[in-house]
Amino acid sequence: MKNSSKLFIGLATGGYIGLIPFAPGTFGSVLGIPFYYFMSSLPLLPAFSLLVAFILFSVWVAGKGERSLKAKDPGCIVIDEIAGMGVTFFAIPFNIYLAIIGFIVFRFFDILKPFPVNYLEKRFTGGLGVVIDDVAAGIMSNIVLQIILLVMR
Repeated sequence: MKNSSKLFIGLATGGYIGLIPFAPGTFGSVLGIPFYYFMSSLPLLPAFSLLVAFILFSVWVAGKGERSLKAKDPGCIVIDEIAGMGVTFFAIPFNIYLAIIGFIVFRFFDILKPFPVNYLEKRFTGGLGVVIDDVAAGIMSNIVLQIILLVMR
């Protein structure tokens, strides 16, 4: 295996966390919590810019990871979960309880794949196909968290 393939597999699997033989998406989603913590410390525009850049990077890495692994959307690729968790927590102040709730809500939407998550997963291929359903699950999760914050105020 070429070094570039090893690099992309390492990045796509979240530092090889995705190679855990059970629930790789759940373990990969946990990697989104430090991203949330960091993103919440930034002003809105830099946080948004970071999130968009990470999503684009994730699409690229996931596509390279798919080609290196010679598989379509393999479960071991978890960079998409990290991107989805970033979307889940965009513009959400850091709070451990919100982190737990957001994690659970994101996993719910990511696993059950209600519309439009399921549609997007089937509609696109390559790196975009790997990442876009998690971004959609993240948007839905973010809406749930925003509603929780509104109710709590």
